[in-house]
Amino acid sequence: MSSATETAVSAVQSGHPSFDYTPRTRVVFGAGAFAKLGDLASNFVDPDSGRNGVLLVTDPGLTAAGHSATAVASLEAAGLSVAVFDNVSPNPTTDDVDRCVAFAAERNVSLIVGLGGGSSMDCGKGANFLLTNGGRMQDYHGVGKATKTMLPMIAVPTTSGTGSEAQSFAVIADAATHMKMPCGDHKAACKVAILDPELTITMPRSVASATGIDAMTHAIESYVTSKRNPVSQMFSRQAWQLLSKSYSQVMNSPSDIEARGNMLLGAHLAGAAIENSMLGSAHATANPLSAHFNTVHGVAVGIMLPHIIRWNAPEVGALYHDLAIAAGWAGPADTPSDAAESLASGIQDLLRVSDMPTKLSDAIEQEISNDMLTTLATEASRQWTANFNPRPMTIDAFQQVYRNAM
Repeated sequence: MSSATETAVSAVQSGHPSFDYTPRTRVVFGAGAFAKLGDLASNFVDPDSGRNGVLLVTDPGLTAAGHSATAVASLEAAGLSVAVFDNVSPNPTTDDVDRCVAFAAERNVSLIVGLGGGSSMDCGKGANFLLTNGGRMQDYHGVGKATKTMLPMIAVPTTSGTGSEAQSFAVIADAATHMKMPCGDHKAACKVAILDPELTITMPRSVASATGIDAMTHAIESYVTSKRNPVSQMFSRQAWQLLSKSYSQVMNSPSDIEARGNMLLGAHLAGAAIENSMLGSAHATANPLSAHFNTVHGVAVGIMLPHIIRWNAPEVGALYHDLAIAAGWAGPADTPSDAAESLASGIQDLLRVSDMPTKLSDAIEQEISNDMLTTLATEASRQWTANFNPRPMTIDAFQQVYRNAM
C-alpha cells in the first residue's frame, strides 16, 4: 500500500470526512492592493490579440465614490479597453444579469472585473455563465451545468460580507419568484481576488453592520454544517476569530484600517469555508424573508442566527463551544449548552451594538399571519442550504424558529 493510500485510510479511520479541496483563486491582500488591478488584469488579456475588452461590473454607489474611475484608470494604463456596467441592484435578479449580458454582448469582452459587494460580483459571475454558455440564468441553477470554458474574472470586494470572491457560485434571484438560485460551477471561480481594506472605509455604517453580520453568520454556519471537513473548519474558525474580535471596533472606529483588514480577510476566509462546506438554516430562513418583505439579507440572517444556534445546540454544542471560546464569550469549564447560549446571546449583543434589529417584529412593519408563517417555513425547507444544517429541520421546526424570532 502506498504512503498516500495509507494516509487516506488513516484519515477515514480517525473520523475525518472525505473532501475534495482545490484552491482556484489567487488572493492579493493589503492596503493599496487595488492599485495592482491593471497589472493583474494584463495577465489574462493580450492587448495585441484584438480582443482586449474588460467588462467592469459595479454599482452606482461605487461610481459616485470614485472607485469605478480608479479601476478604469488602472486597467487603461495596462493597455486595456474598459466597458463599465454599473446598473446592478442589491440582491441581483435575472433581470440584472440579462441587462449586463446585453450591455457586454458586443463589447469584445475577454475579462470580467467585479467591483463591489456580493451583488456586483454575483452579477458578474452570472453574466459570465450566459456570455460563454448561452441560455437563461435558470439553466444553471444547481452545480456544474456550464459545458463551455468561461471568461477569467477578477473580484474586488468593497464590503466585508459575502465572500463571493472566494466562491464558484453566483447567487441570483429569479425576477419572477424573487427566490434566490445558487448557480455553481468550478469554471466560474475567480482567477484573482484583490482584498484592499482601504476600499471598505467608504461603506455606510448600515452596510458595514449588515455585511459584517452576514460574514459572521457564514463563519458560524460553515463551521457546523453536515458537510464540514478539516479544510472548511480551518477557514471558518480563523474567519470567526478575525470577525468576532474586529466587528465592534469597526462599528466604533470606522477608519481603523487594521480592523477593516481583519473584517475583509475574515469575510474572504468565511467565503472559502462556504465553498468547502456550504451553509445552514440561518440562510435558509433568511432568503424567504428577503423575497417576501425585502428584508436586507444581513439583517435577516442576523435575526435568525441566534435561534438556529439554539435549535442546533443539541447536535453541535461542542462546536459552538469552540467558537464561543475563540470569541472570548465562554470558557473551557462551560458546558456545550451554556456556551451555545453564550454564542447566540453574543450575536444578539453585536446586533444591538450596531443598531440592528434583534426581532422580526422590529424588522418587518407588517404582522406575519399564520398563513404567511407557513409559506415562509415551507420555502425555507426548500432552500438548498437547509440540506446542510447539522440538525434536520421539518416545516414545523422552521415555523417554530420563525415564531421564536418574532
